Amino acid sequence: MSIRVKLLLSYTAMLIISLSVFFVIASLFTTAATGDIHSIRDFYKVHYQLNPLTEQEESIFLELKYLAKNEPDQLQNEKLLLDYDFKLKTVRAGLFVRRESNQVFASRTFNQPALDQNLPPYDLDNNQIRNTFNIGERFYAYAKFDFRFSDGAKGGVFVIRERSPFGEVIRKLLPILIIILFGVVVVANLLLYRWITRSVVKPLDLLRTSADHIKEGNLQFSLDLHSKDEIGQLNEAFENMRKRLLESVQLRLQDEENRKELISNISHDLRTPITNIKGYIEGIRDGVADTPQKMDKYVNIIYSKAADLDKLVDELFLYSRLDLKQIRFNFEHVDIVGFLDDCIDELYYELEEKGILLEWGDRPSESIEILADVEKLKRTVLNIISNAQHFMDKEQKMIRVFVDVSPIWITVEIRDNGKGIPPEALPHVFERFYRAEESRNSSTGGSGLGLAIANQIIEEHGGSIWVSSELGIGTSLFFTLKRMTNQEVIQTHDGTNSYHRR
Repeated sequence: MSIRVKLLLSYTAMLIISLSVFFVIASLFTTAATGDIHSIRDFYKVHYQLNPLTEQEESIFLELKYLAKNEPDQLQNEKLLLDYDFKLKTVRAGLFVRRESNQVFASRTFNQPALDQNLPPYDLDNNQIRNTFNIGERFYAYAKFDFRFSDGAKGGVFVIRERSPFGEVIRKLLPILIIILFGVVVVANLLLYRWITRSVVKPLDLLRTSADHIKEGNLQFSLDLHSKDEIGQLNEAFENMRKRLLESVQLRLQDEENRKELISNISHDLRTPITNIKGYIEGIRDGVADTPQKMDKYVNIIYSKAADLDKLVDELFLYSRLDLKQIRFNFEHVDIVGFLDDCIDELYYELEEKGILLEWGDRPSESIEILADVEKLKRTVLNIISNAQHFMDKEQKMIRVFVDVSPIWITVEIRDNGKGIPPEALPHVFERFYRAEESRNSSTGGSGLGLAIANQIIEEHGGSIWVSSELGIGTSLFFTLKRMTNQEVIQTHDGTNSYHRR
C-alpha cells in the first residue's frame, strides 16, 4: 500500500472518528444538562431556563424572594426597590415588580416599553420560576417569584437579564451550524491531506528519482532543499551523500590522473640517469675510454649518475611513506635559533664553493623553543635551500634566513635573490615532481620532490608552508612552527601520546 493511500485512509478515519466523538459528546452533554435526549434543538434555551442568572444576581433574587414571602408590602417601597435595582445594575441585570396588572417598579436598565406585556401570567404555586422570553430580536432570561400582598392582591417580582442575541441565533441556526462545522472539518482535512501529500510524497518521489540517477551513475544533479522538517533533513542527508559520492568519483579520477602522471614522471626521471649510465658503460666496453684519465672520468660520471638515481629513489620512498602516514615523528624540545645556526654552518662552505652566500638576515637574540622532529625539520630546511641554489642567476648569489616571532607561532623565511618563479607556477611548487622548468632537465633543478617532502613534514608539525616570488628579484619560502607552551601533547602515528613539559 502506497504512502498516499495510507494517508488518505488515515485522514478519512480521523474525520469519521472526530465527527463521531463530536456528536457523542454533544449528545451526552445535552442529556446530562436537560435529562432529555430530544431537547438538543432547545439546548441553548433550556440552559438559560435552568441557569438564567449569575451567582450575584441569584443572591439578590433570593433576598427579594425572602421579602416576598415574609414582608410582601416592602416590595412597594420605592427607595428599597431602587437600592436593589442599583445592586443589579452593577451586574448588568434589572428589577421588575408588578401588582395585579399594574407595574410597581421597572428598572431603566431594560429600556423596553413592552416588557410587562411579555412577562408570563401569575403562577402563585411558582411551578416554574426560571425561564426565557423574546421581545423582537432581543432575548431575556429571568427568575421570578409570584406572591400575594397583605391585602390579598397578586404580585410578582422579577430579576431579569438580557442575553446576547447571538446565542438565540445560534439556537435557531444550530442545524445549519452543524452542517457548516461538518463542511469545515471536511475541507480542513482535505487541505491537510493535500499539504501532507505535497510535503511528504512529492519529496519522496524526488528522492526516488535521485536514487535512480545515482543507480545509473549520474551524479550531476542537485536536490532542492527548502523544508526544514524531517523530510527536508532526509533530503539534505541525501544531497550530502550525493556530493560526497561525486567528490569521491572526482577524487578517484584525479588520483588516476595523478598516478599516470606520477608513473610518467618517475619513468622520465629514472630513464635519464639510467640512459647516461648505459651510454658511458657502452663507451668503456667499446674502448672509447682508452686512457686512464678517460676511464676515471667515465667512472666518476657513472658514479655521480648512480648517486643521483639513488637519491631520487630515496626521496620517492620517503615521500610515499610520508603520504601514507607511515613515518613516526619523534618530537622534542628544539631551540629554533640554534637549530638554524647548525643548518647554516653545515651548508655554508659547500655553498661558498658554488659562489653562494648563506647567512642570517635578522638573527633573534634569544632562544625560541619549539617542538619538532630535528632530523625531519633539518631535511625540510636542506631541501628548501637546495631547491633555491638551482635558480641563482645573479653575480652576487645570496640566501638569507629570517625568523619572525609571535606569541603562538614562529615563522621561518628563507629568501634568495634568484631569478624568481613565474606567477602561474606558484600554486604548484609543492606538488610532487613539479618543476617550473618544463624540460625537466636535472641540471636546472632537483628531483621535483624536495618541496613536496618539505610540505608533508611541516604539515605533520602542525604548521603551514607557502611561497612568494617576484621574477628577476627572488623567492621567499615561509613555513610556520608552533612555539612551546607549558605542556604539549604530540600524538604519534601509532596512536600513542608523548607529553613534553618545560
